[in-house]
Amino acid sequence: MKRSSKVVLSTIVLGALGGTAFMVSTAGGSEEGTSRTVVVERGEVVDKALAVGRIEPVVEVSVKSQLAGVVRRMFKEPGEYVRRGEPLLEVQPNPTPIELVEARRDIELREIDLQQLERTRNRLQGLREQNYVSEEEFETAERSYDEAKLQVQIAQERFALLSEGRVMIGGEQVETVIKSPITGFILEKMVEIGDPVVPLTTFQEGTVLMSMAEMSDLLFRGTVDEIDVGRLSEGMPVEIKIGALPKAAVTGELARISLKGLEEDNATTFPVEILVTAAAGTTLRAGYSANADVIIERRSDVLLVPERVVRFEDNGTFVTVWLSADETEEREIQTGLSDGINIEVTSGVEEGERLMEPPPREIS
Repeated sequence: MKRSSKVVLSTIVLGALGGTAFMVSTAGGSEEGTSRTVVVERGEVVDKALAVGRIEPVVEVSVKSQLAGVVRRMFKEPGEYVRRGEPLLEVQPNPTPIELVEARRDIELREIDLQQLERTRNRLQGLREQNYVSEEEFETAERSYDEAKLQVQIAQERFALLSEGRVMIGGEQVETVIKSPITGFILEKMVEIGDPVVPLTTFQEGTVLMSMAEMSDLLFRGTVDEIDVGRLSEGMPVEIKIGALPKAAVTGELARISLKGLEEDNATTFPVEILVTAAAGTTLRAGYSANADVIIERRSDVLLVPERVVRFEDNGTFVTVWLSADETEEREIQTGLSDGINIEVTSGVEEGERLMEPPPREIS
């Protein structure tokens, strides 16, 4: 099917659409007005899914204390790089007078028990030499005596830790200085000097003093809309765009797709984790907001046209080809990959041909 029109004006406009430049012309001159055309050109089309989230370290460590007290000194501040074993802060024991008295009396009571058990052991040892008691009875008394000695030592160490803040246990110095568990950066401190510290035990989580991370290994954690999640698979390449660093070239790899979606604002999204593989010398910081384009498929050096000039009908896919000043042609084409703006054409048109754009819709 052909259609004729009369040319009265021709203007060349270069427009960038979805990363591909198209030649745009105006043609026509009928009572209906002018028509625009675009040129079929070669380019790249990418099918991608958008994830919204932020940059986070792969492993973030919470620093806690096994001793109760108050923060006495701070050796490091957020942003500093520290090595494993370097001091971070000091927690000073802050026992009440009653606790100190109880700890001192506990030593005295343990020593009384030890003296009693020592006398019992010595008496049984003499009786054993005369065969008046069995070997088993003497060994039981010996074990009770050894346990009492250990209880005295524990009571003394507890008192020293409460009163002085440090003690030698098993040849190792135990003190109230909290040291770095990893080599990395201090991200945040949660306490100030004078703040109370609840110790980490089996029954309580304890006060978080600082958070640390090895910033060499980073993740993008975010969510993907449920419409796209079915097309994703682990290992897909990702391009990450950071709002605070618009020129940064950051790439990654899709590492994990959650099996369970989240319901937010009447929409379902699925959490994803993307391992950052390259940042091109850019310093990334934990907490950066970012968008990630998960590359589902990429095709280069293919024929592209704007999707708006393509008509999808029940009996096929068509475009209107501008042949000359007086002539156009309706032509069926075969299409391929689309990014929502441009679409690949695998057959039906040639590079350099001009396609008619549909007339603008009238607003009623």
